[in-house]
Amino acid sequence: MNAESAIEALGALAHDHRLAAFRLLVQAGERGMAAGAIATVLGLPNSSLSFHLAQLRGAGLIVQQRQHRSLIYRANYPAMNALLGYLTENCCAGSDCTAEALCPPSDNERKSA
Repeated sequence: MNAESAIEALGALAHDHRLAAFRLLVQAGERGMAAGAIATVLGLPNSSLSFHLAQLRGAGLIVQQRQHRSLIYRANYPAMNALLGYLTENCCAGSDCTAEALCPPSDNERKSA
């Protein structure tokens, strides 16, 4: 993934409805979800959802497949993993990242240790 693709993907996720839809599709797994089911779960009108799904598709984060009369949407896991890889590519200055390095203990955790 390059910077331009990462910016497009992050921009597509930078809206509460699109982020919620993407997270829902990630949870749905490979079976995906029909557009109507997504709209119901998120409480969005179909026209609004259609716009948001188009933004996510344009960024390559989800894929659409027609099954009979329904449109089924799925998370594009390779694209998601590429974005995560891009964001963490130089994590911890190239050394092994540990939970401690990424999330240092809070003051309360240090006091109780």
